[in-house]
Parts: sequence; structure tokens; C-alpha cells
Amino acid sequence: MKKVITVIPGDGIGKEVVEGALHVLNAVAKKFGHTFEYKHALAGGAALDATGIPLPEETLSLARASDAVLLGAVGGPKWDVNPQHLKPERALLGLRKELGLYANIRPAKIYSALVDASSLKKEIVDGVDIIVVRELTGGLYFGKPSGFETRNGEQVGFNTMIYSESEVRRIAVSAFEIARKRKKRLCSVDKANVLETSQLWRKIVLEVARQYPDIELSHMYVDNCSMQLIRNPKQFDVIVTENLFGDILSDEAAMLTGSIGMLASASLGGTVAMYEPVHGSAPDIAGQNKANPIATIASVAMMLKYSFDLGAEADAIELAIETVLSKGYRTGDIYTEGMTLLGTKEMTEKIIAFI
Repeated sequence: MKKVITVIPGDGIGKEVVEGALHVLNAVAKKFGHTFEYKHALAGGAALDATGIPLPEETLSLARASDAVLLGAVGGPKWDVNPQHLKPERALLGLRKELGLYANIRPAKIYSALVDASSLKKEIVDGVDIIVVRELTGGLYFGKPSGFETRNGEQVGFNTMIYSESEVRRIAVSAFEIARKRKKRLCSVDKANVLETSQLWRKIVLEVARQYPDIELSHMYVDNCSMQLIRNPKQFDVIVTENLFGDILSDEAAMLTGSIGMLASASLGGTVAMYEPVHGSAPDIAGQNKANPIATIASVAMMLKYSFDLGAEADAIELAIETVLSKGYRTGDIYTEGMTLLGTKEMTEKIIAFI
């Protein structure tokens, strides 16, 4: 099999973890007889420095013409003072919107070797295996009008949360389909006691549920869900929610695993999907061989599974990650006393060796 992948390292540790993930993909290609061709592109702060804009048209063109997109991370304090339309994060929003990536899939799975790395008690997190399905192209991040203006002599910032029936329906279908392949349990998270958008959300989710009588559907307010994720995370299997709530809850779920450096994600919906680690650019450790590459490596495993239908290849990566962790190898973010501390490159090499 030959596939073309648009590679966007981005900023900070993005370059290091993406490099590691590509080495892993090359190992998989060699083992299973595939060819992966990489087209490198700029986005985020790197694109701002080179072109003056966060998402060049050339990057979009490459992404549209590829079989999948691999993204590292964007952003950093260097660009914090930029106006809103020239912030690195606009590249992320632009890629999601232009590629039609409305469904963000974020697994939060506890590797057995890392149970003690979680900040929660072992009996709370042992066995946790959750997928958060986050709507990715609607809500506050994209709603219009938004901006700044002066009212009654003072500055005001405003955003608009808006959802259409079709937007809710398609993400609900995605979540029900994922739940059908797992434990057949889906929790829809909203704020229907306060927000009209959430009232519409719940109404449409209930309508979609009629097509999935085999799925156990529950509803939970977002504030309660944020508490329950800490109190009893094993009650959840698949969670579906809107953009802002999903952004927050998926990061919270990530910390159940011990480090946000462990969490992969897939953004689906269009003809070309995008894969990226959940973590940010971590400029404080960039270039120091300290970053955890596992989230990005696990993201390419998701790419193999979802975009290329290469289940055995994806499993080979996942098994290698589990094996390396079971042998006691750790990067700094998941290190505990008695383990073997490795850098980004060394962790990547261990995973490749087990593949």
C-alpha cells in the first residue's frame, strides 16, 4: 500500500514528536511492506514566521491532496501578542473547518503499567478506557458574531454559541457508531438546563437514538460530568459533546492517564482526516529531548486504523507502546522512582525495536 501524508510539525516540541512518529511509521512500512510518502508543510507559529499568516494556502492544498494529515502542535508565547487572526491556533481551526473535520475522537485509556502514574488512586483509574467524541467545527469557536467592541464606554468581548440540527445529528451518528463497536454505552453531555443550544442538542441526540435501540444512552450536564470523570471514570465508555465542553472534558480525561503526553486524537468527517497529539507545543522543553512522543506515535496508529484500514499495523504500534511501558521505560512526564528515564529519541527507538 502507498499513501501520501501531509506532515505539519508546527511549533515547539511538535517537531520532535512528529519526527519520532515518522520513524515509527517507517518501521511499520518496512515490516508490513507499505510505502508512506511525506509532504512537509507549515502551519501555526512556524508559518507566521515564514509567510506572515498561520495557515498558508499551500499547506491547505497539500492537505486536501493527501491521504491523511499528521500535525504536531502549534502556538507559543512568542506569538501571544498577535491579533486574533494572526495567532498560531487559527491554523488549527482553519484546517478543521477547511477539511470538514467535524468529529474529534480522543481516547483516554489507562495503560496497566501506568496506573501508578495517575494522580488518582489506583482503584479509581485501573481499567479506565474512555473515548470522548467532540464536535469540532461549531459552537463558540466558530459562531458569529464574535469580536470586541465598546459598549457604554468600556470594552466588551463577545462570542456566539450556535448549533444547527444537521451539525448535532452528524456528530451524534458518529458517536453512536463508535459506541456500537465498543460496550454499547453512550453518554451525551450538555447544559440543557440553561442553554438553548444544549436543549436542541439533547432533542436531536434523542431523535438519533431511535436508530440505535441497541445502545444505552444517558445524558449528563457538563458540570456533573467534569466531577464524575474524577469521582468514577469507569462509568463512562463513549462521551459525545459539543466543541467547548469537549475541549475541556477531553483534557480532563487525559490527566486520568497520568500525562497529557499520552493522549492521541483523530479528527474525522471529511475525505482527509487529521491526526495529532492532544498536548500543546510545550515551548519550555522544546529542543531538549524531553518530550513524550507516545501521544503522537499513538496518533499515527489511529491514522493506520481509521484512514488506511490497517488494523494489524495499528495493533503493532499499540502493542509496542504497551511493551515498552511494561518494561519500565519512561519519559520525564510519566517517570516514577525505579523506572528507566528516557528522552524523546530514546523512547522512540525502544518502540521501534519492539515493532
